[in-house]
Amino acid sequence: MLARLLPARGSLCLGLAALLLAAGTAQAADAPKAGRAAGPVLDAPRGERCVEDTQLMRRSHMEMLKHQRDKTVHLGIRTTAHSLAGCIECHANMADGSVLGSDRHFCQGCHTFAAVKLDCFECHSSRIRAAQAPFAGIASGAKK
Repeated sequence: MLARLLPARGSLCLGLAALLLAAGTAQAADAPKAGRAAGPVLDAPRGERCVEDTQLMRRSHMEMLKHQRDKTVHLGIRTTAHSLAGCIECHANMADGSVLGSDRHFCQGCHTFAAVKLDCFECHSSRIRAAQAPFAGIASGAKK
């Protein structure tokens, strides 16, 4: 008797598993694509494109900045390809000339979204250089 029930129960279990799989597949097709959360809402950068591919910059900008720092500080080689000042010139907020201030500001917004400590500006200025137009008055703190 047990021998007869086992194949029937096995078929029942197999059928139930197939039914659950089909239901799950149908539900997954109706759901939005799973994946990453929408990124942070940031002020638009100036310029046509970044010095490197966007995905590369998201993954490796810190390594590029460290490499640039080492070349500048230890070897005395000053280039602008991956300089922090260059990043700020393109990514500073149009209203205040800074990359910090709110989650819409480029550096602060990305680092807040990624939950990564932002310590560059403990030593470096977060504002565009005073000589750069249109931010000359803003960056230096001068009143218009």
